[in-house]
Amino acid sequence: MAYKINENCVKCGSCAASCPVSCISEGDERFVIDPEQCIECGTCAAICPVSAPELD
Repeated sequence: MAYKINENCVKCGSCAASCPVSCISEGDERFVIDPEQCIECGTCAAICPVSAPELD
């Protein structure tokens, strides 16, 4: 079950910078996680200041 980024995202980019597999990119309204590449490590969720990444 991959992580996804919810509507709390403020587009700070901390999740993308911390992702060990670089599966997070900037979308139109928020950052997005490629579920095919996500390894479910939780690094993005741990570093996010607004708790936007969550398990899908």
